[in-house]
Amino acid sequence: QVQLVESGGGLVQAGGSLRLSCAASGRTFSRYAMGWFRQVPGKEREFVVAISRSGGSTYYSESVKGRFTISRDNAKNTVYLQMNSLKPEDTAGYYCAAAQSSLVPRLSYEYNYWGQGTQVTVSS
Repeated sequence: QVQLVESGGGLVQAGGSLRLSCAASGRTFSRYAMGWFRQVPGKEREFVVAISRSGGSTYYSESVKGRFTISRDNAKNTVYLQMNSLKPEDTAGYYCAAAQSSLVPRLSYEYNYWGQGTQVTVSS
């Protein structure tokens, strides 16, 4: 069992930055690929970015490539999402997730555990 707790969301102006954190419980964090998804009410959950167990591989959605950066610290059981050049269309609830996978999963059904989410609101 893995419990995930996101933090770092908030209100920011367009062009600004935020850093989200996702802290995981347990001693097996390094066995999980980690991902970030986002969701707007009434819409499907959207893949944002994922990182492999070691952190050596990442995959970004086209909508955030070049603006967002994912990283992880396995010693701290934490994954981060640095978001720069934020746009109003980035406004959503952001969720981190853990997958028992050796790859870099991009589909929500591939993830086994989910956090409760943190809200990011970007004003124009």
